[in-house]
Amino acid sequence: MESIVFATSNPNKIKEVNELIGQIFHIIGLKEIGCAEDIPETQPTIEGNALQKAQYVLDNYQSDCFAEDTGLEVEALNGEPGVYSARYAGPQRNSQDNMDLLLQKLEGNDNRMARFKTVVALVLEGEVHTFEGIINGRIGLEPQGEGGFGYDPLFYPEGHDITFAEMDAAAKNAISHRGRAIRKLVDFLLARGDQPAT
Repeated sequence: MESIVFATSNPNKIKEVNELIGQIFHIIGLKEIGCAEDIPETQPTIEGNALQKAQYVLDNYQSDCFAEDTGLEVEALNGEPGVYSARYAGPQRNSQDNMDLLLQKLEGNDNRMARFKTVVALVLEGEVHTFEGIINGRIGLEPQGEGGFGYDPLFYPEGHDITFAEMDAAAKNAISHRGRAIRKLVDFLLARGDQPAT
C-alpha cells in the first residue's frame, strides 16, 4: 500500500492523523484525489456517518479509503451534541458558536461528565471494517488553551487537570479518542500484511 486516502477535507484532522501514523502509512486527503465537494453526512449515528463518507469516496472515486466521524456526548444533555457535534450551533460549523451553545445548555448543571467517541470506517478490497475510540472526561466552565480544535478547549480528559487544547499534540494523541481508533486501524492494516510507507 503506497498511500491510503483519508476521506476528509478538514486540515486539522489530516494533521492529527499524520502525526499519529504518518511515519507508518502515507496519508492523502480528498484534495489529492480531486474531491472538492462536501461529502454527505446524513446518518443518525456516528458510525453511520463514517461509513457513509467512506462509501461515497469508493463509489465516486473508486478508491479504497478510511473515513471517521467524531462526536462529543454529554451525559447531562442525553448524549448531545453527539452526531451533530460539528454543526451543533448551525450549518456554519463554527467551533466557538458550538462551545458557546454547549456552555449555555450546561449553565447551572453540576453534572459535567462527557466523552468523545470516534468511529473509523475502512473500505478496503470490497470489505468494510470499523474501529472505535472513546475517551471519558468532563466539560469545563470556560474554554482553556489555544491548541487542538473543535471542543478541545472545554474537554478535560479523565485523570487530567488540563484540557485537550492545553496539551501538546503528542500528549493528546497518546490518549485521545481519535488516536485510539486510528491505532486500531493501523494494527489491522499491519496484521493483514500491508507494508508501511518507506
